[in-house]
Amino acid sequence: MVASSGQGARSAGSGSVAAVDLGATSGRVMVGHVDRERVQLEQIARFPNEPIELWEDHRSALHWNLPSLFAEALDGLRVAVERADREAELLASIGVDSWAVDYALLQGGRMVGLPYHYRDARHTQGVATVQRAMDPAELYQRTGLQHLPFNTVFQMAADPLVHAADRALLIPDLVGYWLTGQAAAETTNASTTGLRNARTGMWDPAIRAAAHVPTGLLPVLRSPGDALGELLPSVHAQLGAPASLGVTLVGSHDTASAVVAVPATDPDFAYISSGTWSLVGVELERPILTAAASASNCTNEGGVDGRVRFLKNVSGLWLLSQSIRTWERAGHTIDLEALLTAAADVTDPVPLFDTMDERFTPPGDIPERIDAWCREHDIAPPTSPAEHVRSILESLAAAYADTVEALERVTGRAIRVVHVVGGGAQNALLCQLTADRTERPVLAGPVEATALGNVLVQARAAGLGGLAGASLDALRSRVARSVRLVRYLPRASRLAQRTPATRPDSVRNSV
Repeated sequence: MVASSGQGARSAGSGSVAAVDLGATSGRVMVGHVDRERVQLEQIARFPNEPIELWEDHRSALHWNLPSLFAEALDGLRVAVERADREAELLASIGVDSWAVDYALLQGGRMVGLPYHYRDARHTQGVATVQRAMDPAELYQRTGLQHLPFNTVFQMAADPLVHAADRALLIPDLVGYWLTGQAAAETTNASTTGLRNARTGMWDPAIRAAAHVPTGLLPVLRSPGDALGELLPSVHAQLGAPASLGVTLVGSHDTASAVVAVPATDPDFAYISSGTWSLVGVELERPILTAAASASNCTNEGGVDGRVRFLKNVSGLWLLSQSIRTWERAGHTIDLEALLTAAADVTDPVPLFDTMDERFTPPGDIPERIDAWCREHDIAPPTSPAEHVRSILESLAAAYADTVEALERVTGRAIRVVHVVGGGAQNALLCQLTADRTERPVLAGPVEATALGNVLVQARAAGLGGLAGASLDALRSRVARSVRLVRYLPRASRLAQRTPATRPDSVRNSV
């Protein structure tokens, strides 16, 4: 848990920044108070992020409602400014992070339609377009990215509107543009697009050509800690903000910010940024672009301070949230805590399924899809909501364990401890199952790791709390002093319960 902020004057060298943190299911505005000992978060606003379906081109298409999200963010920032005024504490800056890969197209500064949601099916044809022009092995050598069919490069290859636009901005860059009028691409999020070269750190013209992305569509690349610009006069007026307030670039891919806030004291750690998706990885100094890395479907994404987030994207708590939504739509009242308790009490073996099977990507009836997957693999499906939940969490934990093993094998590094950050850190059953299946201690927390990492990069740029020039280790030490962690140790009795018969070898090897 992150300590709540106190009232009144703060110590010398302390100050505050605002974090706009947009997740795939909800957004929030947080104020981070930073002094020489700790970082404290204060939640100002939280709001849902619900995609919308629009009928177009003879099909139902899934979009993000970015104007609504931006309006919610402005409301939260206005409250943050008002509170800072009451406490005589100026906000030093604003930082924005969000989920990856999705983008908006602009023409003459005006957004061309609503951004597509990465779960929209249109990207399929984009994969074929790019792979006809460039062999997947060469694409990996250039980008170092795990193949995901919704990566930006494939979305753009399937998007005819890219030829009607003069600029493409990833989601946090779009919010920064609407706040400041300055267009840029922050490097950590740019690294997830499949359009940036892992060796040079620049946009790759050969990939851009393979995807038929027009020259000049992609903006200049900028780094975390850079000043994007001061707020536009109209935004100043809406927020009642001081003239000095501007936007500082952070690790704008939410996982990049979350990794900054991993409170690691042992260098041999892996992290699981657990939310809608699970990002399971280690931190490296340089990318690994070997055949073994490609065969393991590991990805090299940019981190803060030029680090590499070497990881795999594994499905996450989306499976649980969509299941709950399905049961509620069927008229059931779901108490999540009671459901997780019932799942923990399940003693019979439950099926382990491939959480990355593409059938689980679109919104819909996840329990029925799990049942169908089981029937196709001659496995008895779960028979109750508690068994479905246990099956989901066991399958996620097994996928995490497989990924940790793959990371050790490819990097040659021993992993001694696993840190779980993000919303999944609150799920005690998932954390315990992860400890059991990885056979390593799990340290859970902080829950709001993304906002903390966002805040710390801003604080370092502003010189707050003695953090000017601080290393990532120093930032993580500040987090470790500010949060309470929960430790989960592997249970020996559970290690004997691994039952490969509930999941085919072909599936185990694929996740």
